[in-house]
Amino acid sequence: MMRSGEHAYLLDNQQPEAGRRFDAFSVLFDPTTFRHIERLGIGSGWRCWEVGAGGTSVVSWLARKVGPTGRVLATDIDTSWQTATPRTPVEVRRHDIGVDEPPAESFDLVHARLVLVHVPDRERALASMIRALRPGGRLLIEDADPALQPLLCPDEVGPAQELANRLRHGFRSLLAERGADLSYGRKLPGLLRAAGLRQVEADAYFPLASPACTALETATVGQIRAQLVTAGLATDAEIDQHLANVAEGTMDLATAPLISAWGRKG
Repeated sequence: MMRSGEHAYLLDNQQPEAGRRFDAFSVLFDPTTFRHIERLGIGSGWRCWEVGAGGTSVVSWLARKVGPTGRVLATDIDTSWQTATPRTPVEVRRHDIGVDEPPAESFDLVHARLVLVHVPDRERALASMIRALRPGGRLLIEDADPALQPLLCPDEVGPAQELANRLRHGFRSLLAERGADLSYGRKLPGLLRAAGLRQVEADAYFPLASPACTALETATVGQIRAQLVTAGLATDAEIDQHLANVAEGTMDLATAPLISAWGRKG
């Protein structure tokens, strides 16, 4: 997942927990992403741009769908996740969607998941992706809306859930301090219509009580632990207790709703 302004991003893709977060995102959200792209009509020969890839699951799926006559460009501000030489029709390229010009080519599909909410210049990034679409090309943007459902444990029935929600609030505070728009997801349909896209639609997916939610929370807290303590949002003892509570597997953990919005370039 590409993050503009890498130095300010809370969740560094170079940290060891990053791979576990990407794996959890794949389990949680790949079925939703694939369902939407299938609905958009992807087929053999399509040219696709995967923005802020952050991993190989979506890229590999796209490559199978477009076949040898298609093309999949996977870009990210950090391409260290690409450990093997890409095979046709995939190309991996370092690119910052919030700063760099779009590729000098046109695409049938441009997709970004959990990217724009963290990009400081979201307006520029969205315009860049739309500019890269061919006439009739499809755009699919999927981003979180933490303000729409801010709790890690929506069913706060005891002290373990209360601690979990307090730490989640601290996480959201750290994200906001770094420029993340915590209510960005709900804005996507209006932004796509304002940009001139046609046939704009959107929906939301809200995981609850999935093992992948547990894996995601453990990896995320591992990455932000030092920042939570430094900011006075939690103590090491509280974080240890929370991780122990999570490991017991008795809490129903949620993620922020993922808003998927799509439209067609006229």
